[in-house]
Amino acid sequence: MSVWSEGVAAMSKLLYANFVRLKHDTCFWVILLVMAAIGVILPVGSYHNMRHMQQFADYVIAIPLENLFQSYIPLIVIFGAAFCSLFIGTEYSDGTIRNKVIVGHRRTDVYLSNLIVCFAAECVMCLVFFAANLCAGIPLLGFFQCGFGIILGYMGCTFVLCAAVTALYTLVAMLSQNKAVAAVICTLGIVFMIFGGAYLNARITEPEIFEGYTYIDAAGNIEESEAMVNPNYISGTKRDVYEFLNEFLPGNQTVLLWQGVAVHLWQMALYSGMIAVAVTGVGIFFFCGEDIK
Repeated sequence: MSVWSEGVAAMSKLLYANFVRLKHDTCFWVILLVMAAIGVILPVGSYHNMRHMQQFADYVIAIPLENLFQSYIPLIVIFGAAFCSLFIGTEYSDGTIRNKVIVGHRRTDVYLSNLIVCFAAECVMCLVFFAANLCAGIPLLGFFQCGFGIILGYMGCTFVLCAAVTALYTLVAMLSQNKAVAAVICTLGIVFMIFGGAYLNARITEPEIFEGYTYIDAAGNIEESEAMVNPNYISGTKRDVYEFLNEFLPGNQTVLLWQGVAVHLWQMALYSGMIAVAVTGVGIFFFCGEDIK
């Protein structure tokens, strides 16, 4: 048997073992149930609110399905952080990773097998939400109004984003042999990244000029306020850097996709792919020299 065939056979064994463990992983199934429940609750709740508000309006109130469809994006990156750290951390606590290395599996294969299974698990979480949301949302709210091509673009970009954040979670979990520490770092890390992305996006979207407006003062006189320059508006090179980071960083991408304001989807997907490859390379390098206890 050639070296290539032996490597493929070894990787297949590792993947099979990990997928079998995934099939019986309680955390994985709990997250699937939660994603399915949220996928159903969102359109049902929106439909109920729409019918309630319609009683007090003279015009037709409609809530597009796409307004809810992106809601899974911050959930999947947060749930993914908890799942990956616990799934890989269990291998350390049970001594599975150490045993895999002892019996002759290459550390690169061990690392990649965990990465692939964690990424596959996140993709399944997304698909479960899609199925539940569409099954409940289409009958109640109708089909997408923005065009199915845009929805597919957002979905594709989200899958690549999942690859990037999974690479980050795998890096932390494979280099930190304490399951609890890895879970805290991954979960809090992505939460801070999302909040940072929201802040940066808010700074970029500030208007350059505050438009003038008319108002009535305390004495009842009509006054006019002149347009004024926004002192917090970011311009020049600083703005270019902020705009790049806003589309490059995973937390910022999460916010853009969640709010449905992402424009350069292919560019964002390229950035996420670059992050996934680079982080995976760094993780394998350090894992190969780590002392596994």
